[in-house]
Amino acid sequence: MLVKEYRILMPFEVDDFQRGHLYNTAEASKAETGGGEGVEVVVQREFGTDEAVCPGRELEGIYTHKIYRVRSKVPWLVQKMLPEAAFELHEESWNAYPYFKTVITNPGYMKKSFRLEIESMHLQDAGDTNNALNTKHKKREVIELNIYDDQHLKASEINEKNDPRQVRSEKMEIGPLEEDWMDAEGVSVMCAYKLVSVTFNWRGLGGRIERLFHKHYPSIFTKFHRDVYCKADEWWDKSLESIREHEEKTKQDLKKMLKTGEKRGTRTSDREEKK
Repeated sequence: MLVKEYRILMPFEVDDFQRGHLYNTAEASKAETGGGEGVEVVVQREFGTDEAVCPGRELEGIYTHKIYRVRSKVPWLVQKMLPEAAFELHEESWNAYPYFKTVITNPGYMKKSFRLEIESMHLQDAGDTNNALNTKHKKREVIELNIYDDQHLKASEINEKNDPRQVRSEKMEIGPLEEDWMDAEGVSVMCAYKLVSVTFNWRGLGGRIERLFHKHYPSIFTKFHRDVYCKADEWWDKSLESIREHEEKTKQDLKKMLKTGEKRGTRTSDREEKK
């Protein structure tokens, strides 16, 4: 198992970021769904303190079970080598904001040999809380990310609509962001702490594949959190209840999108393209 902690600074109050995170998760699901692949929401329900989500914490919130069908998003050679079940990932998440936990598995093929777990905590600080998730992994690597910084992104992934250096939020009255945006007067600063644990026990490839997963997470987290900021004017004045309604509509939209149209979102060629 390889464990790393990622810290992403954002220009929000923690309560506001909750709405942005939910909205962008729904939008990201739609962007990756179509033509038989993408995201299917299987279950979404409330959970309570009777469910042992995190030792030492009594939590309640929303439980979601999703299935990701991702065959076209892996290299062509891998597609030829492995059965269809290998490309169906199951995601379970327990959202008890500001804490939530996500677990991704592949029960149809790798079974207990693969597990990816992400624990998240959102705090109103500048990323200086030493152990926000109370982990026992004291020697973990800590990686600090900044949505202003594009070092983890390909040139083709950056445009005037998703670059905080170019986007101003009129509703928030902030931006475009400068390199030292977190020091600007009147700007709220919060941090998304993410503890990512990857377990891959298979045919001597464990360490290599675990490192490969972590290689991609700086890009994944940077892009997602950039979008939360850059799309702020789409969700800023929506209530949490309205965002939940948007989630429900998205769940129904995804069912239709899975069965129609062409495959959408990130493809193998996109990830292999050099910056």
